[in-house]
Amino acid sequence: MTLTDLPALNATLNAVSAVLICTGLVLIKQGRRNAHRSAMLGAVTSSTLFLASYLYYHFHAGTTRFQNTGIARTAYFTILGSHTVLAAAVPFLVAISVILALRGRFDRHRAWARWTAPIWLYVSVTGIAVYVMLYHLYPSA
Repeated sequence: MTLTDLPALNATLNAVSAVLICTGLVLIKQGRRNAHRSAMLGAVTSSTLFLASYLYYHFHAGTTRFQNTGIARTAYFTILGSHTVLAAAVPFLVAISVILALRGRFDRHRAWARWTAPIWLYVSVTGIAVYVMLYHLYPSA
């Protein structure tokens, strides 16, 4: 795997995280706690792998600039802005939610998870959107 392969890997890890978050939400609504735990720990793992790969890529490759103009540029930076702000919060929200669950504080875990899950899912999905816009829809020359 080369450095240029990492953006696609990162998008894939975001997709895996999104699927596992959704799966975990369905499982807990069905009362399947053990399966929910497995899905959510899988989402934590894929998100952690994403973060490590993302940081490695940007440390070595630097910044990729969005070159398009007009409405595409406005849409890209709107998505990127909300993605970036919320992505900064996700590791803390996930850590708090996981710690509460592992300590058996399910009342507090539920309260935090009601915020964590949709924000985490949004960040995962918009991460994919940023990748598609940057590398496929409007790639730089």
